[in-house]
Parts: sequence; C-alpha cells; structure tokens
Amino acid sequence: MKHPPLAHSAAGPVLSNGNARRRDFLKTGAAAVTGLLAGCERSAAPVPSSLPGPSAAPPVPLPEKLWNLSELAPPPDWDLLEPWQESITAAGFRHLVEDILTEGTAFWSTVEQRPERALIRRSTTRADFPRFELRFAPEPAAAAGSGAVSTRPAVPVVAPEVAVGQPSARYWRKASEMGPPPSPERALQGVRIALDPGHIGGAWAKMEGRWYQMGEAPPVMEGELTLKTAQILRPLLEAMGAIVMLVRETHEPLTSQKPEALLREARESLLVSQGPSAILTEPQILREAERLFYRTSEIRTRGQRVNEVLQPDLVVCLHFNAESWGSDAGKPVFSTANHLHVIAHGCLDTAEFSCDDQRLDVLLRGLQGIPEEEIRLCDAVARQLALTTGLPPYTYTGRNARKANDNPYLWLRNLLANRVYHCPVVFTEPYVMNNQEVFDRLQVGDYPGEREIAGKRHRSLFQDYAKGVAGGLKEAMLAARGQRF
Repeated sequence: MKHPPLAHSAAGPVLSNGNARRRDFLKTGAAAVTGLLAGCERSAAPVPSSLPGPSAAPPVPLPEKLWNLSELAPPPDWDLLEPWQESITAAGFRHLVEDILTEGTAFWSTVEQRPERALIRRSTTRADFPRFELRFAPEPAAAAGSGAVSTRPAVPVVAPEVAVGQPSARYWRKASEMGPPPSPERALQGVRIALDPGHIGGAWAKMEGRWYQMGEAPPVMEGELTLKTAQILRPLLEAMGAIVMLVRETHEPLTSQKPEALLREARESLLVSQGPSAILTEPQILREAERLFYRTSEIRTRGQRVNEVLQPDLVVCLHFNAESWGSDAGKPVFSTANHLHVIAHGCLDTAEFSCDDQRLDVLLRGLQGIPEEEIRLCDAVARQLALTTGLPPYTYTGRNARKANDNPYLWLRNLLANRVYHCPVVFTEPYVMNNQEVFDRLQVGDYPGEREIAGKRHRSLFQDYAKGVAGGLKEAMLAARGQRF
C-alpha cells in the first residue's frame, strides 16, 4: 500500500528519495544489512521537538554480510524447501515464478531453470555460496491417443509427507481436502480461520499514521475499525461452522520490540537508504525505529503467531483504504474517491526477489500450492464484497501489482503480511476512509437494518464489509467442497 501522511492508499509505486536509493542499492546486489519492506513507504510520523540535533558521530560503514535480508528478517533456512522436492513440474515452476510470484523477470538473476531441476541462489551477496537444487516432478503424460504432451502448468495439489510419524510439510488444508460440508448453511464446517485486524489503533494510531480527525468529530483510526469489523465478522463465520481465531484482540501491539529497542536497526536502515556517509539526526533515527516497530516487527510477530501457534487453514487480513488528504495533517480534506480491491500475494520485483528471505518465503508459499488456493478464495471474496459494498474497483497503474485473473477487483501484490503468513491469505481493502460518505457512515458506527445518513439510506458499513467477506468464503468453500453456492 502507498502510505500518504497519516493514511494509506492503493496508488502506484511512488518512492521517497530514501526508498528509491534503497532499491537502487539492493539492485546492485551489494551486501545489505536490511532490505526493502515490499510495497510500503515510510510514514511521516511526528518527531518530538525536544530531541538533540544532528549527530556528530562519524559515519558507520556497512559491514559485509552473508545474507541480503529485508528489514528485521531472520536468515533464511533453505532446508524448508526439502519436503517439496519433485512436487512441481518444470512447466509448473516456470508458470509460478513468471506469472504469479514475480512481475515476470525478477527471477532471472537468481534462478537457473534446467529441464529437470532449478538452481536457486541461497545468497545474492555471495556468488560462491552453494545453490539450492530443486528437483522437478515428471511432466504429465499425454492424454491417450492425443499424440501431444499437455502444456498446462502444474502446481502441487497435495503436500508431500515427510518422515513417518511427522506432520505434513504444511499446516493448512485445502478446501478440497476437507470433505463436503453437512449443508450449505454450514459451508465452513471445521475450517480454521484467523482474522487479522490490520494495524494496531488506540494509543498507537497516530504513530502508525492511521489516524485523522475532522473538526470536533471523533477521530478515525484504522486499527480500531478493523478490529470492530473482525468482531462482527467472527460470529457470521462461526454460524457457518468455522473455528475462528483473532490474531490480535486489543489495541496493543503483539511485538515486544518497541521503538527504543530498534534504534541500532533504525540507524542501519537509514544508512542503507541514504548512503553510508549520511549524517543522521536523533529524530530521524527515532522516527525510523517507530516505523520498524509498527510496520515490520509487529507484522513479523503476527506471522510467527499465525505460523507457529494458530496454524489456520486461511487468514483474512482486514484493512480500510485511504487517499491523500493534503499536505497539512492538521487540516485534512476529504477525497472524492471510494473503491475496493482484494490482494493475493505475488508480483515481486527484482530488488524484492533478490532479498534472500523474500525469495525463500515466496518459493515456500508457491511450492505448497498456496497461490492457487489463495487466488480462488480472494476471487470469491472480492466479488461478494463488490456486491455488498457497491464499490467500484481500484486500478493499479504502477508495476508493483498485476492482475491475477479477469476479476477487476483482484490484484497480485507483495506485502509483508501476505508473504510471511505461510497459508492462503485474503487481504481486503474496501472503502476510502477519508471519503465524505464513508466518514459519515463511520461516525454512526454499527447498527441493525438501515439508517438515513446525509440524506441517503445506508446499512451499517461494518455489516456490509463483514457480510461480503463471509459470503465470499462461503461461496469459495462450497464450490471446492463439492457444493455450489
């Protein structure tokens, strides 16, 4: 998401000077301490005026590193790909990396594809580092009497089993593996769903840049809107038989790494974006530490909770969108735009795919068959949200997103939250929350039935949002589990 001051928008890849330098740095293949947080820009959080001025400390040189890592990423464990040997054909692998995982060319410098295997660079900073060898499955045989071999890309359909007595190589289940539901009304019977209310809200909303206020009206805080939506959505899913978990249930962060614990990482990040000779100020470093706290450490902590504790069959990341409301944060202006889109993971550019952790994350997701399941779920949710909200589709104009299919509401994009969750993720972005009509509806809150708001009859915005997500998951699950919506 593109993030204007105190808000965020789905607009194209406009980079700050710092992020542009960061991408240029990464594209050289040099040894980076931290990499680009895909799809995100830096927030313009307020800087305390009481902090000291420019630091007189000499520039800190960037040390040579074995790994080219994204911000706060752990070193990649390439052995995680071993259970997926011979689980995908050569054609399927090419389709995966070229048409879904990347923008089409990003893999060329890091993946060498041969007829029976792919040689994948483990480290982009060390050319001599041993490559990971992924062996392909045989291509499917030609249909009887056809005289031709099928060229349809193949993707994994079931997880290969690991050693006897060990669990499957993935923790989530495809809908087709769950068996038919007892009835259409119980379409989600037994499905484990994690709801991830985006951002934090509460006392952290201003630091996050997810806060604005019009006059004396109560402020709008995205983290609080998403949690409210999750609380309304949860019983709708449970009524259809789902086992529902919330990734967060309060307006407090899950990460234990507060900004003051990230000052060293913040300094290193700024030296990457501004150059090793940059003279950094304490306010700059603090602002960067805050960004790493709420945008990176928090999401990585949620990823650990999803992958290691909750282990759902799918995650729904709930968000609201926003457009820029002018240069003066104290006097925001409304936007005339109001739109909807849903994001599945993919479309890494060269700089992102050259980050060793990102390359491993997306290949692990791809070999598990997550993209196929994720796009199917996102497609149904996008269509149902369009029906319940009546919103037009948002259209990306930059290269940071690409269409997933012919659904105008569905896009592939590389976001941290849908990359580090190793199961299908439905990432929703309805409503421009600084649109006048949306603002008026948010001020009224949740309510049953319809109400007149600014001269028009409206259902609760939260109910429309929740019903669209629930309806899409119901449609997708019924179709895959042997029932029709």
